[in-house]
Amino acid sequence: MDTELLPTVFLKPGEADRIVAGHPWIYHSSVQRLTRQVADGDLVQVKDSKQRWLGIGFYNAKSKINVRLVARERIEIDRAFFERRIRAALAVREKHLPEATSFRVVNAESDQLSGLIVDKYEDVLVLQTSALGMDQRKPMILATLEEIFSPRAIVERNELASRKFEGLPDANGVLRGDLRGPVDIQLNGLQFAVDLLAGHKTGLYLDQQANYQAVANQIALTPGAKVLDCFSFLGGFALHAARAGAAQVIGIDQSEEAVKAATLNAKTNGLQGKCAFESANVFDWLKAQTVTGPNEKLLPKFDAIILDPPSFTRNRASVPDALRGYKEIHLRALKLLKPGGTLATFCCSHHVDATLFQDVILEAAFDTRKLLRRVATCSQSPDHPVVPSIPETEYLKGFLFELTS
Repeated sequence: MDTELLPTVFLKPGEADRIVAGHPWIYHSSVQRLTRQVADGDLVQVKDSKQRWLGIGFYNAKSKINVRLVARERIEIDRAFFERRIRAALAVREKHLPEATSFRVVNAESDQLSGLIVDKYEDVLVLQTSALGMDQRKPMILATLEEIFSPRAIVERNELASRKFEGLPDANGVLRGDLRGPVDIQLNGLQFAVDLLAGHKTGLYLDQQANYQAVANQIALTPGAKVLDCFSFLGGFALHAARAGAAQVIGIDQSEEAVKAATLNAKTNGLQGKCAFESANVFDWLKAQTVTGPNEKLLPKFDAIILDPPSFTRNRASVPDALRGYKEIHLRALKLLKPGGTLATFCCSHHVDATLFQDVILEAAFDTRKLLRRVATCSQSPDHPVVPSIPETEYLKGFLFELTS
């Protein structure tokens, strides 16, 4: 492929700086002109308004993101290209999570493969393609993954809302190999059964892998702690807390299926005597626990409370409602936390940054007349790398607080 012969997308004046800084997305509003017609999903070269070369990427007229850059140099986008990029991404994980056997191998923009996610669950891989150009190159990607990992199976989990903006249909199923039933995976030495064909996201919250252990280490400072894990899902935080020395862990999740799975995971790890999971709406459960009668004083019950809700917002317009939701659960949680206790709290919305999230927590502390001491700041695990010049790569933030006595 001679990149000089590719159709050229010229950017409007002033639109190149963000791209030069490292962001791979070129919006329709940034495009000045296209030198000739190009089929959606095909490669184009991108130049600024002064005809300076910026890179090559996949074009899609149906998407607001007209071009997703995949290379800054003039190279072939072939199987060898995907092998280099995926091996480079794997090396990052091996460096920063050397003991992990289940982790995210490719994190799209973080690994210069916009629109591609690959998760590794022991010997099974899960693939997501959220961009047309990547989706059209699945055969090359699958061949590369088979060569590098020799997986037992490769599963496609393409029910992402973002695919609709690319003109792509939903797709879900086994692409290579054979997979029946849940996959048993190891996280920090604990075993979890994960349904990769029907579970949430690609199966598990791999982005919390490092935080599971960090929260457990904090809880271990209070032997025999009573712990509340809200939005407990498959029991990630709950099981880590129980293994760290908590005497009792209560997990609350609205999904009955998640509660069943978490209960089974506790049993598998010999922690069923310490863990109890309940299916309930977390907001309603917390409210019921904090209701008091006339002249009745609420006595705090927990030495540690973990709040790890799903995203409350998918766009900027819903941020105010999301902030009210975050404040509500923190108000209730702080009333149930014993003096000296630990509050571990997380937010996975890209539209709510760490400063805004902490402000909401402090507002809840003010309203409940509580004083918090911050002991740790958390981010997503290193298999979900953050590239500061691409703000979209940073979404998970969290804090560990101690409630002052």
